[in-house]
Amino acid sequence: MASLAPELEERVLVLMPSARDTERAVHLLTEAGLIAIPCGSVPELSQELRRGAAAVLLTDELLALDTEKNIESALREQPNWSALPALVIARDGTSEQAQFGKLGGYSGVILVERPARPRPLVGALRSALRARQSQYKIRDAMAERDRQAQELAAQDTKLRAALTELAAQTEQLQTASRLKDEFLATLAHELRNPLAPISTGLSLLLQAHDPAQARPTLSVMQRQVRHMVRLIDDLLDVSRITLGKLELKRERVAVSSVVESAIEAAWPAIQRAGHAFSSTLSHEALFLDGDQTRLAQVLSNLLNNAAKYTSNRGQIWLSVAREEKYVLISVRDNGVGIPANALQEVFGMFNQVNRQLDRSQGGLGIGLALVKRLVEMHGGTVQAQSPGLNQGSTFVVRLPLASAAFKPPARRSAVSGTHPKAQRILVVDDNDDAADLLSLMLRNAGFETKTVYDGPAAIEAARTFRPNIAILDIGLPGMTGYELAERLRADDRLRETALIALTGWGTPDDRKKAMAAGFDVHLTKPVSIEDLHVALAKAATHRHQQAALAG
Repeated sequence: MASLAPELEERVLVLMPSARDTERAVHLLTEAGLIAIPCGSVPELSQELRRGAAAVLLTDELLALDTEKNIESALREQPNWSALPALVIARDGTSEQAQFGKLGGYSGVILVERPARPRPLVGALRSALRARQSQYKIRDAMAERDRQAQELAAQDTKLRAALTELAAQTEQLQTASRLKDEFLATLAHELRNPLAPISTGLSLLLQAHDPAQARPTLSVMQRQVRHMVRLIDDLLDVSRITLGKLELKRERVAVSSVVESAIEAAWPAIQRAGHAFSSTLSHEALFLDGDQTRLAQVLSNLLNNAAKYTSNRGQIWLSVAREEKYVLISVRDNGVGIPANALQEVFGMFNQVNRQLDRSQGGLGIGLALVKRLVEMHGGTVQAQSPGLNQGSTFVVRLPLASAAFKPPARRSAVSGTHPKAQRILVVDDNDDAADLLSLMLRNAGFETKTVYDGPAAIEAARTFRPNIAILDIGLPGMTGYELAERLRADDRLRETALIALTGWGTPDDRKKAMAAGFDVHLTKPVSIEDLHVALAKAATHRHQQAALAG
């Protein structure tokens, strides 16, 4: 549907019975300002028609002589948008129908009666040329429509290809997200298993001995174990932060206590690097409504970053000051600094500070992202400041202060006297150290225990020992803890045995699985002696209530 050259689109092809008549007609049309092209024969006229024209002027005698239908064939070969005007000079009284018949019913015939006077002839041609121009407009519109259709088809093809590609990328992202969650859960599980006997051993030592000098050290170690467990849990908080499901355990806490815990957690890193550390604290007692462990995590992360990104034997400063209804906590170092264009990027998830490419300081890249999110969840802000590279950096945390009028709540006993006390406890764990130490700790607390290390042995022991409570690991050889719980629940002789899941798998889905399998309580390793006593009482009470409901 390509356009013709301008010189072809405007020309009028002329063929008269004689060369003289053709010459006169061409002269007349040229004088009228038309582009007239003389043709010497019917074949020549047919050939020029195929090249292109605006109209054709001929006589009825020539049509009668065109026995091979050359003119008709040329006219029939036009594209669907075209109806080239064919002006036929005919004798007076000749009907247009007769001329149509000569051209096989061609619709573009315009009859001009003889004698063909100049003005009417030129007028008829001009009218035909105007009609031809309208046809050209239709042709161009159709060409533009086709071009747009082709362009839309090409865009549709690209869009479809992009949507394939997008679906593949979405699937890859979902797979990567799932693998990340599985990795974090597995990492947490593998780290909790060795921590469980350590935590239980520390609790056992605190119960069995009372050395005046050892107790403070053991208490610090136990606090650090708990802190390490919370840091492991923070790995799992990455997805919860993204989904907005991170929860705080709020209580009234002293700022000095938060700072003390943070310094204690970061002190090994500061010491290893030989940094000089100084702190300036407010003389006023300041309190916050928040999660003490999370707030300590915020400051310890900032102190650890300062230690990490400051060359050995550098300087680190921590200051606490009140600003009206807020407390400002600043951590400053004289380390490698932060470029101005990266001051906000350092708080992005999975972004490492990475202020020097030659430093081999690794990390998961979640520390400062957690800092920002945790501070914001406490109604505060955190800001990074730095004059530039190798000029140190400062992180300023701004948190709203709690009301001064506060009376600490009375601490309740972990085990209420109304709870039925369990006497016999079955401990099942394939980690021998964890199982043996847990049993020993329970025996020191006055319980009778039996320890086994796999699922089949647990079933046999439960039937003979008839425990009040069974503490089961989940990742057991032979059968999982879920399967073991279902088997125990199916035994009518054990209907009043309470089941506690003690496992390294601690996601919300893991808790749901445990409850669906028949457990009364779900605990995540490692567990403190206080939390264990609470769980024992809770499990015994829950099982007692369930048995009563069952009749």
